[in-house]
Amino acid sequence: MQNRPVAAAGFILVATLTIGFIDQFVRVIAETSSLWTFHVIRTAMIWTGVLGWLALSGRRLAVSNWRGLLARSGIMATALMIYFGALGFLPVAQAAAGLFTAPIWVLILSVAVFGLRIGPVRIAAVLIGFAGVVMVLSPNPDAIEPLVFVPILGGAFYAMGAIATREWCATETALVVALGSFTAQGLWGLVGIAAIEALGPGDGFLAQGWVWPDGEVLAWCVVQAAGSLLAVVCLTRGYQLAEASLVSVFEYSVLGFSALFGLMLWGDALSPVSLLGLGLIAGAGSLIVLRGRGARVA
Repeated sequence: MQNRPVAAAGFILVATLTIGFIDQFVRVIAETSSLWTFHVIRTAMIWTGVLGWLALSGRRLAVSNWRGLLARSGIMATALMIYFGALGFLPVAQAAAGLFTAPIWVLILSVAVFGLRIGPVRIAAVLIGFAGVVMVLSPNPDAIEPLVFVPILGGAFYAMGAIATREWCATETALVVALGSFTAQGLWGLVGIAAIEALGPGDGFLAQGWVWPDGEVLAWCVVQAAGSLLAVVCLTRGYQLAEASLVSVFEYSVLGFSALFGLMLWGDALSPVSLLGLGLIAGAGSLIVLRGRGARVA
């Protein structure tokens, strides 16, 4: 398949701009609802909207590779459950920094699994990018909290999902792939609710089971459903248009968008160390892009 990196980058940037904005309001949802309730409601809203659109347009959903779609959906949903869970105790920019270690993981997995040849420049870029992520996640070395590194695990799953998008789901429509991911997240939500109700609910975004939503939560879930569907369709299309090792670095832009909207909406100003970390991440991403246009590097 021919790579179209410019078009792919455009789709990725639209997606990251959208994500950087809508995810700011998960903190509002987290004040009175639960992670599991949020995902069940959002998935139901997305399916309602899509089914309505299908009925009006007369179009149908078709799956070419059920096994690949199910596997990719489960992997990507796991990554996003970790990310959204982290939003319950971290600002968006920090949670996103952990999740978007994915381009680093993509490169590592491309080497380990697909035999991609890389040279010292991209090896250095991986190290620089990881250092930047650590600086964003824990800008104060004297007060490191292990929980801030949880999103990095999400990044590893996200990288696997990114690779699977092209390897297993290249022939699927972007909408089908997006719906697969959202459905898996909704199932995660149901499993979480059932487990918490069986074990006994607690307090907070992660420890509560089903919470009946009020008007404000429902309104922000609508925003999340519409924005998330747009973003995931754009991300999926981006990964279908070019190899994950080339496209994934553009997702670093979500860090800048998240930091910008966090400052504008909530006054979440990043420290100088965190800003330097974002600069290192951006620099590392640029190196990987410049050296990643072929299958090998000089």
